[in-house]
Amino acid sequence: MTNIRDIAKMAGVSVTTVSRVINNHPYVSEEKVSAVKAAIKKFNYHRNINAVHLSKGKTHLIGVVVPFSNHPYFGLLIEGIANAALDHNYKLVLIQTNYEETKEMEALRMLEDKQIDALIICSRICPWDVIESYSVYGPIILCEDSRNNKISSTFIDHYKTFTMALDYLYQKGHQQIGYTIGRQTGTNSSQRDAAYKDFLISNALCFEPNYIFTNRFDVEDGVNVAEHLLDMKNRPTALLVTSDQVAAGILTGCRENGLAVPDDLAIMSFDNQPISRVMHITTLEIPFFEVGKKLFQQALNGKEAAHEEVQVRLIERKTV
Repeated sequence: MTNIRDIAKMAGVSVTTVSRVINNHPYVSEEKVSAVKAAIKKFNYHRNINAVHLSKGKTHLIGVVVPFSNHPYFGLLIEGIANAALDHNYKLVLIQTNYEETKEMEALRMLEDKQIDALIICSRICPWDVIESYSVYGPIILCEDSRNNKISSTFIDHYKTFTMALDYLYQKGHQQIGYTIGRQTGTNSSQRDAAYKDFLISNALCFEPNYIFTNRFDVEDGVNVAEHLLDMKNRPTALLVTSDQVAAGILTGCRENGLAVPDDLAIMSFDNQPISRVMHITTLEIPFFEVGKKLFQQALNGKEAAHEEVQVRLIERKTV
């Protein structure tokens, strides 16, 4: 394989001169530029971009880990990250894990092997000790509350926002409140669970395990929740739903099966995705674009751990 020394020998110039021509350095004579370009054409030479990155210590690539690339929640996060990357002349390497630990480990090893400059994990599956052990190889940024750890994060305080939503439903007259969630593990899920249990205790309400619906990620899952409610003798009067997609499915299922919203069931969700606006769902807005931009900025400046909380906003519509 032809290398830069071969080009220099063929053109009768130094390796430094070849490097200057390849990188469009202005201070090279036209005669030498012509000789180098002729040699490059003859040998059909192409730069080894990996070697260039290695010599510069930068790839201008940022890894982005998501469990699902087709979910609107992560799609909107990626959009914010991608726009910030474009502004700074960086490219993204998207790694979908499906919450498989081996896939997330592959992304961490890419950081170790210097294939990427930093890694943004939008939703993790690996334990903290593993994540921290790889932070010595470059910036790792999380989209969860990591204030008790040495990993940078841009995050929503899900304990605080879940409590705010539960209090809102309670003030609207609801005491039989349930909730739906995606996966049960993870920092965000733990915060929501703690907020729910503390809310029940502080208002002297009974815990009903049947009011909690887990592993609900999309519209179809929401429809299934609504169908399950029909079989419950003592069903909740309100549901706090952690995704607009699932909330839209619940609303659709209620309409198809004769449950009136909000009279028979109040629905409050999170995200403020376009589907919640179309279906007039009361929700807590997460500013995904802003979160994505902040995640990228932390990846860019990630030498020291930093934590930034992003606030949510209540959007009142017609489902509560």
